[in-house]
Amino acid sequence: MKCLILAAGYATRLYPLTENFPKPLLKVGDKTILDWLVDDIDTSGKIDEYIVISNHKYAMHFYEWANSKPQKITVVDDGTSTNETRLGAVKDILFAIETTGLDDDMLVIAGDNVLDFSLCTFIDYALKKVTSCIMRYYEPDENRLHKTGVLQIDENDLILNMEEKPLQPKSHWCTPPFYYYTRSDARLIGKGIESGCGTDAPGSYIAWLCTQTKVHAMEMPGSRYDIGNLESYKAVQDNYKGITH
Repeated sequence: MKCLILAAGYATRLYPLTENFPKPLLKVGDKTILDWLVDDIDTSGKIDEYIVISNHKYAMHFYEWANSKPQKITVVDDGTSTNETRLGAVKDILFAIETTGLDDDMLVIAGDNVLDFSLCTFIDYALKKVTSCIMRYYEPDENRLHKTGVLQIDENDLILNMEEKPLQPKSHWCTPPFYYYTRSDARLIGKGIESGCGTDAPGSYIAWLCTQTKVHAMEMPGSRYDIGNLESYKAVQDNYKGITH
């Protein structure tokens, strides 16, 4: 299994911190955000390569980070240099697959979130389901539902419907940017783009995929800390205690 890490964004809301430095390599406690993610995932023993998708502006920072790690890490530069010319998450995933010749089951994660639970739980869940999978959490705030992926599920966690940033949300179940693609479903990304699925938000591919095949959604067993602006970054630095469960 491969782990694809989405790290090609420009984090403009965190300027000046990220004006010349990538958000995933900001420190939270004594480790970078990416270190928290990779070091945890690696304990599963299921990942044989990590592929970091960067833009051209920040690629050298990721090369340096990768060289400091014991895991096999490949950095892919998508060639963009500005927020206005970014490819978008789904096109970045396809670019990385085509550039590296990747043909395997994949854990696909955003590289700019920290969690208080282990992603190994999600990997085990996906392997038992033998389908592509996502996570879900209950969001009581209706205003936030308009800014994320919202899904409907049945009693067995099967996704019945998913919509990115809906005007009229059909549930309070939201999906964070952590996904598992089976090898066969990863091969359909190009078809999804050709069929008109959105390409900016990574969940757009799942919204299309669940209309083609079975996709399950595991309830998130803890909390996700999204570092969106300077205020939230300070809050995470002050309050994050690491992986506690």
